[in-house]
Amino acid sequence: MACVEPPRKKKKGRYGVAELKTLGNQLLSSASHINNLPLLLGFVSPSSPPHHVLESLLSLHSFFLPLLPKLPSSAASAAAPSGDDQSEFIYLAWLRSKFDEFLKSLVDVLASPQSDETLKELVLDTLMEFVKVANGGAFHSALYHKLLHSIVHSTSSATFLVDLLELKYFKYIDVRYFTYISLKKLASTLEGKDVSDDKIASGDGTNESQLSSNVESVIYNIYYTISHVPPLQGSDNTSDFEMWSSSESDRTQLSTDVDADDKPLKSQKRSKNVLSAAKIAKKMKLKFTKAWITYLRLPLPLDVYKEVLVNLHQTVIPHLSNPIMLCDFLTRSYDVGGVVSVMSLSSLFVLMTQYGLEYPNFYEKLYALLVPSIFLAKHRARFFQLLDSCLKSPLLPAYLAASFAKKLSRLLLSVPPSGALEDGVDEGKGDNSADEVMTPNSDNANAGAVPCQKSGIDHFNSSETDPKKSAAMRSSLWEIDTILHHYCPPVSRQVFALSLGNDLTVRAKTSEVNVGDFSAGSYATILGAEISRRVKQVPLAFFKATPSSLFSETDFAGWTFKCEETPEMINDNNEKSTKDLS
Repeated sequence: MACVEPPRKKKKGRYGVAELKTLGNQLLSSASHINNLPLLLGFVSPSSPPHHVLESLLSLHSFFLPLLPKLPSSAASAAAPSGDDQSEFIYLAWLRSKFDEFLKSLVDVLASPQSDETLKELVLDTLMEFVKVANGGAFHSALYHKLLHSIVHSTSSATFLVDLLELKYFKYIDVRYFTYISLKKLASTLEGKDVSDDKIASGDGTNESQLSSNVESVIYNIYYTISHVPPLQGSDNTSDFEMWSSSESDRTQLSTDVDADDKPLKSQKRSKNVLSAAKIAKKMKLKFTKAWITYLRLPLPLDVYKEVLVNLHQTVIPHLSNPIMLCDFLTRSYDVGGVVSVMSLSSLFVLMTQYGLEYPNFYEKLYALLVPSIFLAKHRARFFQLLDSCLKSPLLPAYLAASFAKKLSRLLLSVPPSGALEDGVDEGKGDNSADEVMTPNSDNANAGAVPCQKSGIDHFNSSETDPKKSAAMRSSLWEIDTILHHYCPPVSRQVFALSLGNDLTVRAKTSEVNVGDFSAGSYATILGAEISRRVKQVPLAFFKATPSSLFSETDFAGWTFKCEETPEMINDNNEKSTKDLS
């Protein structure tokens, strides 16, 4: 065995790529050049030139790869055996410490903002190969966790590395499995974390805004990672589940009932478990659920919060082991109000209609969302479609249908034409017309009604947030008649308003209109529709007869636009004309 001596000191700047290649070839050719190992390790650093890092990495990778089965574990390196094997064990333990140092340096290079993308891709591939083989053939979950930790906590953007993982490695089921485990751990470390606590713990003069920004960056990186891990697709054949690690123990581990992140399983116990696609799918769903639920407990930045709510009902809920677990998160979001409530409505509606969630006061809170700004919201089309679905229930009380119809009709008078085209109030077809105005009993909204005694007074309270107290049943939909005389022609021609002129009690004459055809209206669609319309008669002037004056007397009552000339005015005009000619 070669004697391990400290290498001769030489400045890094004196080494070129050719010299590093020579040092690597010597290390690979003979154990007598083992002192080249610490020297090459010194070049695997974020501060080293990329080509130096690359040359050293290639040599060290080729050196360590065949030695991995012989190296003791990091924990076993502390206890050296007695006897003749002591010197050999000390040597292997030293190699193990250098290998751990090599891994740490690779992780540092991967997370450094100074490293270029080509070098990062090579470092990622090297680390993932060690994840595959450095743990006796089993998936090296500890190393993979360190890798994800460095990506998530990196000061630079994590999108490039996560995209590489998605492209190359997230197709393997074991990589996805341990990704969920690691992300759950990373999210757990941030749960309940307070900025002031970080400031005290750091003690380095870092200001509060910087610490808060760092936490937000980590939260965003976790979200970007977890949202790019494809969920497990259903399959009845385990051969369809491709794995990065070839170890049979990893395959059986995915189908056991004991969490891999809680305690290790003995190989004998794992060998007795029968691998099945159903068990793998169940375990993957469980890890997926734990990772997402833990992440959603974090104080999400507003932009991330909105993005999560937009995609939750499509990318998360269908793959959860128990979607009702999102109830607390969604109800809190729905109580926030404004656009956050609108964006949470999709997922909440899915839980209510598909998973049996009971949400008290749902319609009261939905009614409170009807404000003028909702007609200008980015996701208003989806909101009005959900509103249409929520109000289609035949069990909806009459006072509730009347309140929604009245509130939407009132909003039509104040919103711009692009929003006024979104009137989805054909659900209010059970409301009373202006000729049959009724009023509910103050104690019970469903009690007997009596005709309204005062004409010309609207008893509807548009500022009331509780539909039971809005007095909509004592009013009429006079706003619809106003919309028929709207200054914007497409609004006055809208089919919703015109349909209310029919006898809505006759179902044969009443056709339901698809709200989705109107809910995304804008000024561009209005202009495009008007340009493409074919009109039979185009007015060339505002008056069929030539007007004798600019304004008629009926336009301005009490005003006159006739000017009678007096003799004095005629003389003044003549004198002025004479001066101008001279």
